[in-house]
Amino acid sequence: MRISFHRVYLVLSALAIFCFQMLSSPSLYAQERRAKLRISNAGFTITALPLLAAKDWGLFSANGLDMEVILMQSALVPAALTQGDIDFQAGVGPASVNATMSGFATRAIWFSSDKISYWLMAKPQYKTLESLKAKKISITGLGGTVHVAFNMALEKLGVNPKDFVLVSIGGQQIQQLISLESGYVDAALLSPPVTFGAQKKGFYKVLDVGAMVEMPGGGLTALVKTIQDRPVETKRVIRSLQQAKEEIRKSKPKTLDLIVKLLKMDREAASETYDQFLTTLSPTGIPTRVGMDILVKSVQSQGRHVDRKVAFNEIADDRLATEVAKEMGYKIP
Repeated sequence: MRISFHRVYLVLSALAIFCFQMLSSPSLYAQERRAKLRISNAGFTITALPLLAAKDWGLFSANGLDMEVILMQSALVPAALTQGDIDFQAGVGPASVNATMSGFATRAIWFSSDKISYWLMAKPQYKTLESLKAKKISITGLGGTVHVAFNMALEKLGVNPKDFVLVSIGGQQIQQLISLESGYVDAALLSPPVTFGAQKKGFYKVLDVGAMVEMPGGGLTALVKTIQDRPVETKRVIRSLQQAKEEIRKSKPKTLDLIVKLLKMDREAASETYDQFLTTLSPTGIPTRVGMDILVKSVQSQGRHVDRKVAFNEIADDRLATEVAKEMGYKIP
């Protein structure tokens, strides 16, 4: 059968146009090339809000990612990353930094917050740090992030941390408040939304610890291999989280709906928690040397790697976050 050259030309032309449209259309390209990834998170708390927002609001999908969020204890994450069970860790903190210092080839690559939100709350009769000397103060864990932050805040004020009696009480934040209400302790280091419940019950805010210490909360940790071999994909993850953080900052009603739905707070508590959370957010998401140094100090305060001097690039890599920040129009110092 004789085939018309003109007909073959039309068919090939149509095929070429179709292929061009497939490659040039962002939505079609994203659908065809959407990466399936897994990211771990230790718990659905206010610190995880940008991660939860990026997932719930479709920002991962908009950036061409099919992201699955996995709840996983921090201690299990380094091995899971190394074995390829997960691709990223949603978090930068003492546990992740200790893993890196212990030999795991991971780096902190993005910050959600550069401050933690903790208040020293006390019985009504104690309104100054001086009045709490030799009194019992509850804390979630001795040697942890909050303990180190509290000591640093005291040192900034010229107060000796050894003048205070810290009592370690494990479990959730509500356990700290229960210990305070029962009279077992005289003060407690609390975070939102428990801080607001404590205020309503008459307990006094003696010190805003988080406002005095630049310590990361939340973030993103990845393998060095992932950063090096999959930089475009990793930047998409960072961009999704940064976009979620910006949307949180700009839209309180939308964010309150998310907090109420996913974190199971009433709207009043969600509103107060949101306002406090905004004060902790890292503007650009770029990891800072100050923040990482504080995390190293937190690890060393637990008796680990005490004699080791750690360079920033041994535990963090700020290059991709810097690129994303510039592409999104942030002013970089």
